[in-house]
Amino acid sequence: MPFTSEMRKSIEQIRDYLYGGGYPDPVTNAEQLSFLFFFYLIEGIDRDNGTRAKVLKRPYSSLFEGGWALRNPLNAPEKGKTTIPCERFKWSVWAKGLSGEPLVRFVREEVFAFFAEFAENGTHNFMRGARLTIDEPTVLSQVVNLVDGLRLDQEDADSKGDLFEHVLKQIKQAGELGQFRTPRHIIRTIVEVIDPQIGETVFDPAAGTAGFLVAAYNHIRLANSSQAGIKEVESDGKTQRRGWGDKLSAKQVSALQTATFFGSDVDPKMVRLATMNLTLRGLPNVHILMRNVLTTTLDAEKKAECGLPPDGYNVVLANPPFSGRVDKDRIVDDVKVGTSTATELLFVKYMMDSLRPGGRCGVVVPEGVLFGSTTAHKELRRQLIENNRVEAVLSLPGGVFQPYSGVKTSVLFFKKGGNTERVLFLHADNDGYKIDANHDTPIEADDLPELVATYHKKETSWAEWTARDMAQEWTAKWWLADAATLRANDFNLSAGRYRPMNHTAVEHRDPRELLDELAAIEAEIVEEVEALQAVLAEGLA
Repeated sequence: MPFTSEMRKSIEQIRDYLYGGGYPDPVTNAEQLSFLFFFYLIEGIDRDNGTRAKVLKRPYSSLFEGGWALRNPLNAPEKGKTTIPCERFKWSVWAKGLSGEPLVRFVREEVFAFFAEFAENGTHNFMRGARLTIDEPTVLSQVVNLVDGLRLDQEDADSKGDLFEHVLKQIKQAGELGQFRTPRHIIRTIVEVIDPQIGETVFDPAAGTAGFLVAAYNHIRLANSSQAGIKEVESDGKTQRRGWGDKLSAKQVSALQTATFFGSDVDPKMVRLATMNLTLRGLPNVHILMRNVLTTTLDAEKKAECGLPPDGYNVVLANPPFSGRVDKDRIVDDVKVGTSTATELLFVKYMMDSLRPGGRCGVVVPEGVLFGSTTAHKELRRQLIENNRVEAVLSLPGGVFQPYSGVKTSVLFFKKGGNTERVLFLHADNDGYKIDANHDTPIEADDLPELVATYHKKETSWAEWTARDMAQEWTAKWWLADAATLRANDFNLSAGRYRPMNHTAVEHRDPRELLDELAAIEAEIVEEVEALQAVLAEGLA
């Protein structure tokens, strides 16, 4: 079933109850809803696991077998009782049998503790440190009733995922923690360019809410669907195709669910949101590690313990944090680029090293990464161009990350190993949405589909480029530069540097593009000043 208007209305009601009840933070509210969804769904998952084990004649111990020592005697059903059957932790029991203050007390002190203990037995505990924050009795009772009314166990994985995506969208609309939610149409474009395949591993080292992993999953399923297994759905005012993956074998489905997708994030809230997003999509065994990849390393034994590929990943997809700084003493040697502490540079270096030979990466970067003049900027680009194959740079319109950031960005696409012969530059003036304060109004103008098609016919594009009439105006929104030209320009990867210019283009260059470049240059100047201040501070210490 599709994500319906009734489901959307229920989510809006939950949001209104929480906001009106004194819970205005959309990130915390999304996290709390993820817990409630988990408590609701785990009963059905446990039941299905038991049925499957019975059919396969394998032993199975239900999560709800045995007894539980109460944390608070007030939660005892009868005076003097100190334990209760684990059956009482089924949603169908406590969510329907309690309300008001007893509900708050039982969920806060028993339910969270019960499932945290259960999660502790696994390698990945997404409930570590979790607690109930909706502690107003009336509000919690209303929210629990609304969650129960969603009947999530009766919905297919896509519908549940779309519902949770609508929850996550509130984070963007509220302007909170926006760097963790990349616009989904931008993510889909990057995934279409990289084109992950069944049998490949996919990794996001700054996973946020797992948008890239979900998009890669949908992309693989669509590529392995019959015509009858493909449907059209509405998302953010646009139509997109979804596939059931009905051409996948049982072995391939198992690989998708257990050995394809991997992620990390430093924020425990994001780890929980990502885990729930994947679980609702039918990927409950994909685990997001709570880890800062810039300050920690994993040896072979730890990788094996966490179930990670020992030799790197086939595909890396990410929109890492911009303009952050890491204490230089905490940065691990593997990701260092000169003396830089800028997260946008360190993340790209980490991704280069995380790929297996021939692996592919699509990463969103601020413009400064492409043309910055610091030693670290130049060295990173040199490594990219001379030790890897930089295949394309997609220049996105300024404002695609509104309402929470106006930073001008591009997407860098490269393959691990070899060296760069030429780079395809793709320039998008429009991405299908009005560039305004909210960037959520659909419009017809959309350069992205054609640019994706241009990427996938790179060899034809190169032939067309080299055969062009130099005297004629170049009107296409793509162009190329060879390695010699890149080296002559300090390995500059800014699309604007190599754009074919003519008299008309010079006279009518979009002032927004000029302002974006100035903003990126200003950010670079600030970074260089901070670096100099740090050096001077060390010298005076």
